[in-house]
Amino acid sequence: MKLASPTDFDVLEALSDGKRNTAANIAIEIDRDRAYINTRLPILADQGLLERIGPAPNSGLYEITEKGKLANRHREAYHDEQTDFEALLESKLEN
Repeated sequence: MKLASPTDFDVLEALSDGKRNTAANIAIEIDRDRAYINTRLPILADQGLLERIGPAPNSGLYEITEKGKLANRHREAYHDEQTDFEALLESKLEN
């Protein structure tokens, strides 16, 4: 799993309250460029950390998944070279 740190973790943190949000709102909240956040959200969704929700398939509305919540809680482990971050998340999801 390749994440853009700290931005991707900031996105996860912004959504960690469980509420749905859009790229425009997230960009303002974490003080990042909206266009860049628009490129990161689908990548995080492809990795199972976020989910794009509707009702319209292209609504641009996202919410964090359980895997995303785990990634946010264990963000320090992402930078530990001894830790397989993806395996860590998968093992936590199984429990």
